[in-house]
Amino acid sequence: MRTTSTVAPQKEKSVSLKATLWIIGLSVGYLLLSYVLVGFKTDQLLLVGLFSSLYYLSPITRKFALGFTIFMVFWVLYDYMKAFPNYWFNEVHIKDLYEAEKAIFGVVSHGDRLTPNEYWAQHHHTVLDVLSGIFYLSWVPVPMGFAAFLFFRNRTQFTYFSLTFLLVNLLGFAAYYLYPAAPPWYVQLYGFDFIPKTPGNMAGLFRFDAFFQINLFRGMYAKGSNVFAAMPSLHSAYPLIVVFYAFKNRLKAATLVAGVIMVGIWFAAVYTSHHYILDVLFGILCAASGIALFNYLMARKGPTYRAVQRFIKAIE
Repeated sequence: MRTTSTVAPQKEKSVSLKATLWIIGLSVGYLLLSYVLVGFKTDQLLLVGLFSSLYYLSPITRKFALGFTIFMVFWVLYDYMKAFPNYWFNEVHIKDLYEAEKAIFGVVSHGDRLTPNEYWAQHHHTVLDVLSGIFYLSWVPVPMGFAAFLFFRNRTQFTYFSLTFLLVNLLGFAAYYLYPAAPPWYVQLYGFDFIPKTPGNMAGLFRFDAFFQINLFRGMYAKGSNVFAAMPSLHSAYPLIVVFYAFKNRLKAATLVAGVIMVGIWFAAVYTSHHYILDVLFGILCAASGIALFNYLMARKGPTYRAVQRFIKAIE
């Protein structure tokens, strides 16, 4: 019979001075670096405050905070992309991507060949506007909610899912710098000329805001890191990661729901002119590559595997 120790839980109740100093140092360093790179934002204080609160609240929230540092790394890297626009490093693809989309997936309407984005811009419907907005709002809450569920169900699968999510993002970020690409709405508004520092735009999602008379998407896209990061579509990648791990853990209901959301996001990305079908396909490829690469590294049981196991042990 397994026995439980009465000593270990007592040790977990208090936070060591060393850990406190590390938290203070990392928090101050993060805030100072953020100020230098992207300027001060209340989101930065919220992130530091949330982590610190969870870390000191209780042993279980402490492990929760440590586990979710994986997602914090993703958020910080995404935010810091503002300081280093990808168009500094490579030419932005605008016309060639547009022409490729039209050539491969073009739709003939009234004698003209249109991209699917242009077709839907002319044939939008209120029901599709609302559904697209709902699906697009789920691109972060669904992976985060699924991660929280896995945290309390299986710490190993939580860690695998979270690190796969981070790896897929790293692959996507690398692609953004190797192949800067304008979204469909950019062509609709500005044509094929490259305009640096173009502000974010909610494109077809404005119809969702207009229907409910709110400014939800307007505020969200005002905070975008870089509009020339359409290829691959990470919006399309995230739900595929959820579907894979839901299926892997034999969560039938979660797999079904995530699958519906996944297809809905893929459609909404094109319908609202945020992505070409090519962007969506490469987003799917990015997710599949990240999933395959991470599982390959775990199967090898090398240094990466051992580091991941140490992390799992720390949050169990």
